[in-house]
Amino acid sequence: MGKSVNTDFRPADWECSKGEERPKLEYLVTNKKTPPVELYLTTFASVCSAEVVGYPFDVCKTRMQIQGEKVSKTSLDAKYRGLLATALGIVREEGLLKLYGGISAMILRHSLFSGTKMLTYDYMRHKMIMPDKDGKPQLSFMGSCISGVAAGATASILTNPTELIKIQMQMEGQRRLRGEPPRIHNVFQALTSIYRKGGVVGLWKGTVPHTWRSALVSVGDVSCYDLCKRFLIAELDMVDNRKVQFLAAITAGLADAILSLPADVVKSRIMNQPTDEKGRGIHYKGSLDCLKRLVREEGLLAMYKGFIPYWMRVGPGCMLFWTTFEQIRRFRGNEGY
Repeated sequence: MGKSVNTDFRPADWECSKGEERPKLEYLVTNKKTPPVELYLTTFASVCSAEVVGYPFDVCKTRMQIQGEKVSKTSLDAKYRGLLATALGIVREEGLLKLYGGISAMILRHSLFSGTKMLTYDYMRHKMIMPDKDGKPQLSFMGSCISGVAAGATASILTNPTELIKIQMQMEGQRRLRGEPPRIHNVFQALTSIYRKGGVVGLWKGTVPHTWRSALVSVGDVSCYDLCKRFLIAELDMVDNRKVQFLAAITAGLADAILSLPADVVKSRIMNQPTDEKGRGIHYKGSLDCLKRLVREEGLLAMYKGFIPYWMRVGPGCMLFWTTFEQIRRFRGNEGY
């Protein structure tokens, strides 16, 4: 998929010649910008449907990543050694609902992050689609990746406080089991508490790994989906139906996990670490220091700690998101994205 992908698909208002049938919408991929409010609402509804299924995997993934940090500092054996053991441990010791601990912060995050990401990608993609020598519109691999990086980075910088709150809420149950005082009670209390302790700077703790991760996530789950679907249609003469959307979404989910997990591990540790009275992290000086210590103390594979729950979250999450997203567009009579 390194070459430009031809996207010369007929628009919905294409005039048919005499005797020629009008193409169905599912055969089409749009090169048009989507109205912003429609795109935002469609994105938010789609991502919430994906979170209902995928969020418990995110909780388990975060616990496994933070557990590796604690093991390396204390030389104790890991309490949970895999996805199933982690999930069962949370349910047994903290209750079933703790698998959805912090989901209010996640919904708040998506109300800002996902809509901003898709709006930015849609705008950038529209700018990157250029006519080839024959005048046919095409989206290049590099153009789509640039759009994905810009979309993820913009959204992450704007919404970093919601990600910080989500990470800390996910770890709250384990803190209480260890007899430590609770840090988080609800989203609003978390926001004000972090602000009182670290000021505005404290709300943007971990921005660098979060931005790095979000840029890579967007390349994986948005750019890869867009390019893969266009490739299947243009090069393999397939139509834009549920089969193509499923194949593109699964490919995007795998690309997302491979590209972004190292940054996600660093982000989780930076955001979960306690801070001093000046709002500075106690364990790590910054993202690069965290990454170097992670590899040195726990090995190279520690960058992919929690890969299975992470992929089980982003893979089906991508599939559910894009399937819902495309079906809402179809219901409204729009072309496929």
